[in-house]
Amino acid sequence: MTTLAYVLATVLNLFVLFIGARFLLQPRVAAAGYGVAARPDGDRAYLTVKGLRDATFGLIGLAVLAAAGTTAEAWFMLVAALVPLGDTVIVLRNGGTRAAAFGIHFATAVVVLAAAALLFAV
Repeated sequence: MTTLAYVLATVLNLFVLFIGARFLLQPRVAAAGYGVAARPDGDRAYLTVKGLRDATFGLIGLAVLAAAGTTAEAWFMLVAALVPLGDTVIVLRNGGTRAAAFGIHFATAVVVLAAAALLFAV
C-alpha cells in the first residue's frame, strides 16, 4: 500500500505540473480542456496565472513528498483538493458543461482525496 500511495501522489503531482505547463505553453488549448474556453480577445493573464498556480502546486507536492514524507503529503493533498472542487464551481458558473465540471474537476478532487486517504494510511 505504501508503494501505491507514493506512486499515486507522484503521478498526481506530475499531472498537475503538466497541466500548469500546458496553460503556460498552449493556453487556449488548455482552457478548452479545462472546460471554459478562453475568449479570443483576451484572458492571457488569467490563463498564465492558472498555469503558474498549477505548476507551483505540482512542484510543491513533489517537494513535500520528497522532503517531509507521506503524512505531510497527505495534508497537502487534503488541502489541495479544494482547487479542483473550486474549479468544478468555476466551470459551472462560467458556461462550461456539467460533464466537464464533474467528469474532470470533481472526479479529480475525489482522486486527490483518495490519494490523501492512502497517504494517511501508510
